[in-house]
Amino acid sequence: MKKPTVALVGRPNVGKSTLFNRIAGKKISIIEDIPGITRDRIYADASYRDYKFHLIDTGGIDLSNEKFNDEIKVQAEIAISEADVVVFILDGKEGITSNDLVVRDMLRKSNKKVIVAVNKIDNQKRMENIYDFYELGFDNYIPISAEHNIGIGELLDEIVRDFYTVEEEYEDLLKFCVIGRPNVGKSSLVNALLNEDRVIVSDQAGTTRDSVDTVFTYDKQDYVLIDTAGMRKKGKIYENVEKYSLIRSMKAIDRSDVCLIVINAEEGIIEHDKHIAGYAIESGKAVVLVVNKWDTVENKNDIRKFRDEVKNNFQFMPYAPIVFLSALTKKRIHTLMPEVLKAYENSTKEIKTSLLNNVIMDAVSLNPPPSYKGKRLKIYFVSQTGNKPPKFTFNVNSKGLIHFSYERYIENKLRENFDLTGTPIILQWKNKGEE
Repeated sequence: MKKPTVALVGRPNVGKSTLFNRIAGKKISIIEDIPGITRDRIYADASYRDYKFHLIDTGGIDLSNEKFNDEIKVQAEIAISEADVVVFILDGKEGITSNDLVVRDMLRKSNKKVIVAVNKIDNQKRMENIYDFYELGFDNYIPISAEHNIGIGELLDEIVRDFYTVEEEYEDLLKFCVIGRPNVGKSSLVNALLNEDRVIVSDQAGTTRDSVDTVFTYDKQDYVLIDTAGMRKKGKIYENVEKYSLIRSMKAIDRSDVCLIVINAEEGIIEHDKHIAGYAIESGKAVVLVVNKWDTVENKNDIRKFRDEVKNNFQFMPYAPIVFLSALTKKRIHTLMPEVLKAYENSTKEIKTSLLNNVIMDAVSLNPPPSYKGKRLKIYFVSQTGNKPPKFTFNVNSKGLIHFSYERYIENKLRENFDLTGTPIILQWKNKGEE
């Protein structure tokens, strides 16, 4: 099921981040009373009534020559191009400024649905100011106060008005995506898997124009491969700025069962690789780490050393299998699909309750929970309550007694006894008698 995307845009200090946090339901954006504090687009999954959507917060656009402003404007342009609905936020106290007109012009060119949210309207006197904004020439104007939660329901009603549930075209097929920063060889890997030059491949970072879904057959079974696009060349959008590819990756991750996180062996691991992997983990997706361009490494015997480096950098996902290959020469390409299928199988695994309880009770006997203020955690019963990823619910005497180190011990014991390679797992703790 595909989620729509909503982008929040506007000049600095109009309250975008406050509105973002209000809609997302948690404090994600940095809020400071300093114009331009939100440097990067920030993403969240949001929901309202029966609708779910991606929410993007953007940096404020202005005309001054400060260091970040050109980059922020480019990011906002990308966010607008990816959005189904754009919320144009204005300051109801200050009226229209030259920066607002710059944003207006960007939005007019986009041909997207635009909702004008006039913020900081928290009393009747300011309500009269809303008519001053009609000269911008848009159709929908809604007075709000993000800080005081005024008008947010009306705004959300308008945001989701044209949303509808889109049934996934390939609902019954295993879907996996290829994600990673620009120029790690995502498109070459797609072509190698499909055994055809289906996607444009170039040494120039970001030459893939759009996300591409391809149905292909492997071992007499159909699968869907989602290639996450690099950025399209459009005006002054610079393809080699890594963070610009994030939103398409987010969309692809959301629709996938397994994520292939591609790393460039030639360049080594950088922080952005870990950020992208983090999005896949937060989404609860099965993962495979793919070290591409292995043909460029002079000493192939360094595979153990490089594997250790990957494990060290991706300590937050020690369960992820690592595949070394060259998409260009197709060397070791045959090792990839078995790992994809195994990761998916493990993410959908269902473990018998009796086996689960035997393992946990043995683990507790071997290493009892530490006591805290004279009290000790007791685990009464455990059952699997979900999959994709596997979710285990523990009935305990007091979930306040759980220490993160003991939780990690329990997870390790589960992984030792059941093959959960390639998938994150969720441990949920519930007090006895709690619904």
